[in-house]
Amino acid sequence: MTLKFYTNTQSRGAVVDWLLIELGVTCERIEVAYQTEMKAPEYLKIHPFGKVPALVDGDVVIYELGAVCAYLTDKFADKGLAPALNDPKRGLYYRWLMFISGPWEAASTNKMLGVDIKLDQKMFVGYGDYQEAYQAFIQGLSEADPYLCGQQFTTADVLVAAMLFWQLKMGQIQTHPVIEQYLENVKQRASYQKFAAFFSKA
Repeated sequence: MTLKFYTNTQSRGAVVDWLLIELGVTCERIEVAYQTEMKAPEYLKIHPFGKVPALVDGDVVIYELGAVCAYLTDKFADKGLAPALNDPKRGLYYRWLMFISGPWEAASTNKMLGVDIKLDQKMFVGYGDYQEAYQAFIQGLSEADPYLCGQQFTTADVLVAAMLFWQLKMGQIQTHPVIEQYLENVKQRASYQKFAAFFSKA
């Protein structure tokens, strides 16, 4: 059965495009227009937020970028884009998946919107404040060797690197030597080079 991938070239769905290249998997790619098609009743049955990406695999519908990427990784587990279930690094892999999709996404969005977390509010916020989230990010990246889970390139690297590439391009994150070194390692991947070439023409 053909996988259906709903996306927009100018969206975070591009991360899934990169992952599909890394996996060597093809699917039916359906471009969905902002404001019109994304908000149409038929699409809202697939993704109730009227956002992309979304993935349909038979009767299974997956939305949320991290969930789509994790699902594809497990569906094509033979491609080796996640540590084995009994590998201690599986925990590190999960940590990065959740960090980039949860605390970092929230901290970055709040910063972009000008939402400042006051000292007496930090205990109610999962990431504390932006500076604490940033320092946690830098600490984690400093342990990359050369990738987040050591020698094995994983889906966590796709999600984290894609976010960093985009935020640096948009001036939404302060650069740091460990960020630069990590991204330099990722740039050597053939999948990234194909991905970058495709989107430079989009």
